[in-house]
Amino acid sequence: MQDFFANCATVLQKYGFSYLRGAGTTLLLALVGTIVCWVFLFNPLLITSVNAPLAQSRGIRSRMTEYAFTMLVAVAVMVSIRWVGVMLINSLLILPAAASRNVARSAAGYMRTSVIIALCCGVIGLALSYYLNTSAGAAIVLCCAAVYFVTLPMRRK
Repeated sequence: MQDFFANCATVLQKYGFSYLRGAGTTLLLALVGTIVCWVFLFNPLLITSVNAPLAQSRGIRSRMTEYAFTMLVAVAVMVSIRWVGVMLINSLLILPAAASRNVARSAAGYMRTSVIIALCCGVIGLALSYYLNTSAGAAIVLCCAAVYFVTLPMRRK
C-alpha cells in the first residue's frame, strides 16, 4: 500500500500540484454546495417525489425543487467527468441506487446506503485496479455491478 501512495506522490510531482489544487478546490466547493443544498432540499424533494400535488398543497414549489435537484445532478456530473469519465459516471449514478433500493427500508436509508455503496465500490475498485494492473473505471463498474447482483436476492417483493 505504501507503493500506491508513493506512486500517487510521484504523479502529482510530475504533472504539477497547481493543476490539482485548482481542480481540488472546484471539487471541494461543489461538495460543500451539494451538502448545503441537500440539507435544505431533502424533505421537499422527498415529498415531491412521492406525491407532487400533496407537496404543492403543503406550500412546496415542487417544480423549483425538481429544477434544483436536476441542477445538483448536472453539477456533480460536470465536476466529476474530468476524473472518472462518462461510463463511470453513469454506473455510479445507476448501480449504487439500484443496489440500495434492494436493501433499504426507508427513503433516508435508501440515500445513505446508495452513497455508502458508491464510496466503497470506488475505493475497492481503485485498489483492485492498482493491484491487478487493470483499468480503474472498469474495476469500479464491476464492483458496483457485483454489489447490485449480491443485493438482488435481498429485494423485498
